[in-house]
Amino acid sequence: MYKIRKLDEQAIENAEKKWNSIAKPLHSLGVFEEIIKNIAGIQGTQNIDIKKRCVLVMCADNGVVCEGVTQTGQEVTAVVTENFANGATSVCAMARNIGADVVPIDVGVARDVDGVVNKKISYGTKNMLHEKAMTYEQAKEAVQVGIDCVKELSEKGYKIIVTGEMGIGNTTTSSAVASVLLDRKAEDVTGRGAGLTSGALERKIEVIKKSIELHKPDKNVGVYDIAALRGAFMGGAMYGAAMVIDGFISSVAALCAEKLCPKCSDFMIASHVSKESCTADILKLLGKKAPINADMCLG
Repeated sequence: MYKIRKLDEQAIENAEKKWNSIAKPLHSLGVFEEIIKNIAGIQGTQNIDIKKRCVLVMCADNGVVCEGVTQTGQEVTAVVTENFANGATSVCAMARNIGADVVPIDVGVARDVDGVVNKKISYGTKNMLHEKAMTYEQAKEAVQVGIDCVKELSEKGYKIIVTGEMGIGNTTTSSAVASVLLDRKAEDVTGRGAGLTSGALERKIEVIKKSIELHKPDKNVGVYDIAALRGAFMGGAMYGAAMVIDGFISSVAALCAEKLCPKCSDFMIASHVSKESCTADILKLLGKKAPINADMCLG
């Protein structure tokens, strides 16, 4: 169904020879040299080009927020999504410094948002504690949104795409998906997100456990941003774009993509190891090494 490309092994070999010929100790750039070779394989040339780059941000709300699993209310998702459009977020500031464009996508924000690309599937997902977060058809639609976005960006000349998301409560949904995919207890894969108290963290874990018990288990538990990011990672492998995994939620989506389309991880690049639980384990499963480990909780 999904036609995944293969890396250009000759380009990887040529890139390795090129970097070995530079006046420096062999392999002294460590993980960065591996990333360079990976991009060469994706682009099919040792002379890699990442001048045109962007941050693709999938924005959606989570019905489970009403269960008290977050520090802030659902309305913050729409506010921050609007701030993406206005260039007034931390990721926008970082992107400006490296000459990257920020492309926010409304794939399921609970209200209409001006200034962003509208790919809304519905106004947020259902509460996974009581019912499926989304239907199978909605999940498919969200995945297709991600694939289509990467196709469009690739056609515009973007060579490297950072994957981002915005959605209050999405560490809860991501932890639920991680628990199922990794076959790990909820408490082992669930962190404090944006700074939960100990009591709120216990509530978050309880909600995840009960949700998994209800769905027995439904590996599509989650939200539109995770499903759309899954599609984006698949799109990278379909259209030859280097896709950067950025943080815990992005890594969960990447693992979902790899489960659905094996070898699409060849087109993924790890950026940092999030402070959230189990990110390192997910990256290991994907065969990725992140060059940055700074205990960050922010994509």
